[in-house]
Amino acid sequence: MVSPDGIGELLRTIRERAERTREQQAKLMTDAGLMCTVENIKRWETERRLPTPVWRPAIRAVYGLTDEQLDQALGVTRRHRRQHRKESDDMKRRKLFTLAAATAGFTVLPGIAQAREGIDTGLDADGAGDLAYLEGAFERHRGGYNGRPPEAVLGEMREDLTLLAAVLRRPHPARDRTDLARTAAGISGLVAIVQHDRGDQADAHRWFTTAAKAARESGDRRMTAWVLGRHAMVGLNYGAPGQAARIAAQARREAGAHPSGAAALAAAVSARALAALGDLPGARRAVDDVRTLAEHLDGPESADTWFGYPAQKHHVHLSQAYTLLGDTRAAHQAQDDALALTTSPSVMTRALIAMDTAACLRVDGDPGAAAEMAAAVYDRLPAAYRGGLVHSRAKLLHRHLTGASHRLLGDALA
Repeated sequence: MVSPDGIGELLRTIRERAERTREQQAKLMTDAGLMCTVENIKRWETERRLPTPVWRPAIRAVYGLTDEQLDQALGVTRRHRRQHRKESDDMKRRKLFTLAAATAGFTVLPGIAQAREGIDTGLDADGAGDLAYLEGAFERHRGGYNGRPPEAVLGEMREDLTLLAAVLRRPHPARDRTDLARTAAGISGLVAIVQHDRGDQADAHRWFTTAAKAARESGDRRMTAWVLGRHAMVGLNYGAPGQAARIAAQARREAGAHPSGAAALAAAVSARALAALGDLPGARRAVDDVRTLAEHLDGPESADTWFGYPAQKHHVHLSQAYTLLGDTRAAHQAQDDALALTTSPSVMTRALIAMDTAACLRVDGDPGAAAEMAAAVYDRLPAAYRGGLVHSRAKLLHRHLTGASHRLLGDALA
């Protein structure tokens, strides 16, 4: 719903009076100074996004507006948004989820909550089933996003989650039960990762708890360490580093001293959490540990999956660890190394690395450049990636900015 006389209506009206298409408007904006797409214009006109201050010179030039006119229109839009933010966050998530589900070509996905409950209940009783399909499903799903938005990945997993819940309720021999519990831990952990990335912290915690329950039943300590290491990232990325450090420490104990992807992940998350808490000596020891572990990984342990710990993921973790430690030189090197290894269409990974780079600019004494970079990265993100993890990282930077830089990034996140 576009606000009356807000920025969207103003820009749309001017474009229509000039009889220009959005393509023409985007080209004129680009010619005026910044790379602009049709999606930028569409988001502004429908008020899904507000133009950040970096766009103001181009908007003034192309639309023939004054700063006063821009300020007035943006003010109307912001007031309108505040008035319509009374709907609960839970309702908004359900609406977004339903819309994404329909767009991806399936009906609706509220059933994943019931699926988790079924899996969790099934772990308490004897059951059996043919594990071949579900084991293959775990292998298939753990490959990561591969350019797909989180909601689409959840949609693809929906039927497998329903099947898993049903199989867990069937009787089967003890050995199969152990294998099934391990598969349940892996698949539940993958759902938890997606919910974490989407920003649904409560549901991510629930799925990780179910995954840990299954992993412990399976007796696979490496699986348990992987689940706990991933679970720690919820607190790490959403403002609870103390919780993250505690869960990461549990993960490290489960992983033991033998090099594994799970052990490296646990050490990396521990380093980031300790750095966020201000325990710099502890964080640096954990960084040394993860470097040593990463050097000894090969095969499935270093595979580029959600279950492995590849070199690219290693440098992404180091990027944030060094950023939090204030070691910007090492952080920039980790960011360069991570980007050099990011060959897949990983929208989220590239955005997170850019946010770390922006945070380093702030540490190095250039908050204006930090805010401009973060705002530009956020503004160009597809809608499916503006919430959750990337938004949380941008908010972390925003809290450390003041004055004009604080306002600039705040406008981008509004």
